Parts: sequence; structure tokens; C-alpha cells
Amino acid sequence: MTPAHFSFSSAFILGLMGLAFHRTHLLSALLCLEGMMLSLFIALSLWVLQLETTGYSSAPLLLLAFSACEASAGLALLVATARTHGTDRLQSLNLLQC
Repeated sequence: MTPAHFSFSSAFILGLMGLAFHRTHLLSALLCLEGMMLSLFIALSLWVLQLETTGYSSAPLLLLAFSACEASAGLALLVATARTHGTDRLQSLNLLQC
């Protein structure tokens, strides 16, 4: 495994661990998701560059577009949650009360 592959794999794993173990605020969960998507984007871009094929060249841009949509939906949920509940703490959210 090259150092570049190791660094992107470890960045994705660290984002996943942060999402799994540090779930206090919705904003920290969104930041962990964005870190995971950024590491996937860079890894996919490097993979396309290493293969030197034009068939997969649109895949990183498609991933980046979905990542932007995910970020905007997450921020909209963050604002809606902060307005209705007064906080973005995940412990205060209850799916049964929605």
C-alpha cells in the first residue's frame, strides 16, 4: 500500500470513527461526513488518474455533486433542528416525538 493510499484510507477510517463514537452534536456528525466524502473524492480522483481512462473521469465530479447535496441537506436539518429544539445535541432528538 502506497503512502497516499494509506493516508486516504486512514482519513476515511478516522472520519468513520468520529461519526460512530463522537455523536454529541449534529454539526460534528456533519463535519465527520464531509471529511469522509473529501477523502473519498481525493482517492477516487487519484484512482482515475492512475488508470488513465476517460470512462471514469466523471465519477469524482458526480461524487462531489452528491456530497454538496448531502451537505446542504444536512445544514438545512441542522437549522431546522436548532430552531425547533433550541440545540443541535443529538441526545435531545427523539424520533418518536416527530
